[in-house]
Amino acid sequence: MTNAQKWVAAFLGLFLILFLLGRLTMKEESSTPPMMMGQMANQQAQVSEDADGPTLVKQIGCISCHGDNLQGTNIGPALANIKEHWTRDALINYLRNPSAYSGDARFQQYREQFKNVVMPSFNNMDVKQLGKIAEYLLTR
Repeated sequence: MTNAQKWVAAFLGLFLILFLLGRLTMKEESSTPPMMMGQMANQQAQVSEDADGPTLVKQIGCISCHGDNLQGTNIGPALANIKEHWTRDALINYLRNPSAYSGDARFQQYREQFKNVVMPSFNNMDVKQLGKIAEYLLTR
């Protein structure tokens, strides 16, 4: 083996070791803040099938970010007069997959205002329940 081959082998070995160490020490990142993730997982499991809109909003944890009266907080915007921007079906689709609406100019403004906060998706909820939530929010 020539000196050049030894250097290449040493470099590749060192690269492999550093790569493996990086993989072993890598932390798993999440786009949802840890507090929200735990709250949402627990609260979605406790959702009543026959609950009305206001009850569902409380059960799934909307008030933890949007406030007790959905007036908005430093974590989430107010949910008043949303009928100006949403129809029932569009709001249900948004609740199922909020990230699909990330290109909208309104949401770019929200991202600047509410940094490091991500709206969780409720794609595992029944559409009828999401409909009740949407109807309630649209009448506020």
